[in-house]
Amino acid sequence: MRDLFLRAARGERTERPPVWMMRQAGRYLPEYRDLRSDYSFLEAISTPDVAAEISLQPYERFEPDAVVMYSDILTVLEPLGFSYHLESGVGPVVENPVESPADTDRTVEDVREHLPYVGELLSRLAAELGSDAATLGFTGGPFTLAAYTCQGEPSRSFMAVRRLRAEHPEAFERLLRAFTDVIVDYVEFQVESGADAIQLFDTYAGLLSPADYREFLLPLHREIVEATDAPTIVFARNLSGNLDLLADTGADVVGLDWTVDVAAAREQLGDRPIQGNLDPALLYGEPDAVRERTRAVVDAAGEAGHILNLGHGVDRHTPVENVAAFFEAAQSVSR
Repeated sequence: MRDLFLRAARGERTERPPVWMMRQAGRYLPEYRDLRSDYSFLEAISTPDVAAEISLQPYERFEPDAVVMYSDILTVLEPLGFSYHLESGVGPVVENPVESPADTDRTVEDVREHLPYVGELLSRLAAELGSDAATLGFTGGPFTLAAYTCQGEPSRSFMAVRRLRAEHPEAFERLLRAFTDVIVDYVEFQVESGADAIQLFDTYAGLLSPADYREFLLPLHREIVEATDAPTIVFARNLSGNLDLLADTGADVVGLDWTVDVAAAREQLGDRPIQGNLDPALLYGEPDAVRERTRAVVDAAGEAGHILNLGHGVDRHTPVENVAAFFEAAQSVSR
């Protein structure tokens, strides 16, 4: 329910935890694969009726409390003049990556002009869902976008952007500044179009040292959060020992990856609402085991300020019946 989600995001006690999943609309669903066979990825996300149908597929099956728009964290590259595509077996590939410090001097063009289909998608979802579920928008974060545009493709280390930070710190800051400017416009546009909440995916921010995060990234995260006139969720991987960095962004909700102990996070973050954090790999177990581990996360998180989610996106080969078990476990909680 929309109200259930928003109350949890405000830190209120709820009769059960609201629940949704990262990558909720995606390849684990047979109806998604059927529909996507007729469209490329970029065609699907930029065609509002197709993107709306895909966004609503998991809602029709599982009735999550929030429906996240079907899009990509790299969509916001376009107003900065970057092009990308999804390559099978590789992932997102930036076609014109940053190859020198001069390439970090970007002109921020109008988000609404370049990405009107995102606004139309969110408007459709908000109208369709009404008060039945929250409509979620999202964006990639400045460092994660910089990591992709410097590397050109997925990487474990994203050394190209880290090397840029060391060799050309001014160019590194200039690139992060450009992404922050476009992200601020993008999230404002999403909220205007009907998003009830925004998730900031700076997934790879944990590759920065805590000192570099505080110097370069924390002020930008704060700027994005302050500009968003809706509840915000901040998510980064591999920050289990530095959750204070995410709390210091001022985001309403701190997203936890699966490496974080929920009880320890509660101790560290106090009353700050949290989201997460079942290990996505556990969805390959038996349905009863999925329900048991899901309830364990719910119990550890407590009765106030918890949005149940996975600790990262659902894997493409996950059995649908186990996704159903995850949702059923949350929806069967009674307090």
